[in-house]
Amino acid sequence: MHLAIKGARRKMSLTKEIQRRKTFGIISHPDAGKTTLTEKLLLFGGAIKTAGAVKSNKIDTHAKSDWMEIEKQRGISVATSVMGFEYKGNKINLLDTPGHQDFAEDTYRTLTAVDSVIMVIDCVKGVEIQTEKLMEVCRMRNTPVICFINKLDREGRDPYDLLDEVEDKLNIKVRPLSWPISMGKTFKGVYNLYNKSLNLFRPSQRKLADDIMAIEDLSDSKLEDLVGDNNANQLREDVELIEGVYPEFDKGAYLRGEIAPVFFGSAVNNFGVQEMLDTFIDIAPSPKSRHAEEREVSPEEDKFSGFVFKIHANMDPNHRNRIAFLRICSGKFERNKPYKSMRAPKPLRFSNVTSFMAQDKEIIEEAFPGDIVGLYDTGNLKIGDSLSDGESLTFRGIPSFSPEIFREVINKDAMKTKQLEKGLKQLMEEGVAQLFTFDMGSRKVIGTVGQLQFEVIQFRLKNEYNATVEFAPMNLYKACWISSNDKKQLDEFVRSKNRHIAYDKEGKLVFMAESRAWLQMVQDNYPDIEFHFTSEF
Repeated sequence: MHLAIKGARRKMSLTKEIQRRKTFGIISHPDAGKTTLTEKLLLFGGAIKTAGAVKSNKIDTHAKSDWMEIEKQRGISVATSVMGFEYKGNKINLLDTPGHQDFAEDTYRTLTAVDSVIMVIDCVKGVEIQTEKLMEVCRMRNTPVICFINKLDREGRDPYDLLDEVEDKLNIKVRPLSWPISMGKTFKGVYNLYNKSLNLFRPSQRKLADDIMAIEDLSDSKLEDLVGDNNANQLREDVELIEGVYPEFDKGAYLRGEIAPVFFGSAVNNFGVQEMLDTFIDIAPSPKSRHAEEREVSPEEDKFSGFVFKIHANMDPNHRNRIAFLRICSGKFERNKPYKSMRAPKPLRFSNVTSFMAQDKEIIEEAFPGDIVGLYDTGNLKIGDSLSDGESLTFRGIPSFSPEIFREVINKDAMKTKQLEKGLKQLMEEGVAQLFTFDMGSRKVIGTVGQLQFEVIQFRLKNEYNATVEFAPMNLYKACWISSNDKKQLDEFVRSKNRHIAYDKEGKLVFMAESRAWLQMVQDNYPDIEFHFTSEF
């Protein structure tokens, strides 16, 4: 009886911890204001004390989430940062992803670890190419999306046009939950349709906006006093039109990824951010069940499980460490407890378990579903690995995509070959890029999504591993993972195409195609060989 009561209490405690957690990613095209919005959310959560524009010359601290040296030099995010903070009784786990398209793979992997997404759109530029690609990844998992239309303090596009573009290009229905009163120099504020309140705009980069008043009835003459006659009449017309054209907000449809609530604001001025954050904690999902190959894993299960979605070496330049980012899927994770890994022969224990505030870390004793923890690791874990309380689980959905640009690695210092090998191994395990080693000649080729990744790899090899490299262009079209049910046919294909066969970092066979036409011809000539454009098949 005593054990049953204890078990029920433990179950209630776990359920309570799960329900108060919100784990989400912030995504956008570069320069839409994503990192600035991240900083302002941290400000509201009390995680940082002073807000400062990322690129402001007056403030010498960079955005809390951009901590790598190259990010400070370039003013862009190139790696996902994880930040946890408390807000109104909720534990918020925020993942700020790279906006730059050259680092899209890091973002794709991060989206497997979140339960919902906030997408930032620039009101001047509207929906851009990278935003469309990121939305496709969200749609693969029906991830709930909230849309924040940013930079309302600038002369931007008509709000109705922006909503139409979001629906058209991102293929998702929208429902405005706030509405702007004018824009640019005449911007007066936003009306919150969700809780019927008016937030007047007072430009301030450093303090929190708090000039919010409830206006239940828009026919109230007080509105004219606050925003002027023309703006008051326009707002009444707009709200009437919105309520007539758009259906009532349906939380269920949002949670199924069918409709995106839309908010308007100016992140750099801390404006419109709090309304979105308050609505977010009200409607966003708590940790959900996860698909493993073996079965569906519920967060409320007693036994712990989780998966590694990111690895980062050398987060602290003074200590050559390697941290695996683990998303907890079920049960309670406890420090120093032995856990089964997919590949390690013996259970692994982690005495150094950290929660994150970008680069700042603190040791924690326990964590719950939805939490992201950092595990100090000596090389036992890889991206996609699972940890569990005994059961073997394989969480799918962290594929490698065929890269778009290929360069051969040229070692400029033969005395530093060991350092180069170690650096390449660690950076590839982080998922910075993909490494292919040709079967013939053992030439090493790096494949990336964009040119900027080569600069990052070169910079980090030099600064973190003291290895100097150059990259020689290669005339390659696609890296195709190959498989066949007929081993004899596969062996024959590998033998005949030996000059074009490579292995990825996991030792999987890859066919390096030089052109689209040639790939098509090879596929036609070898019908028993399957060609895959992602590493998950």
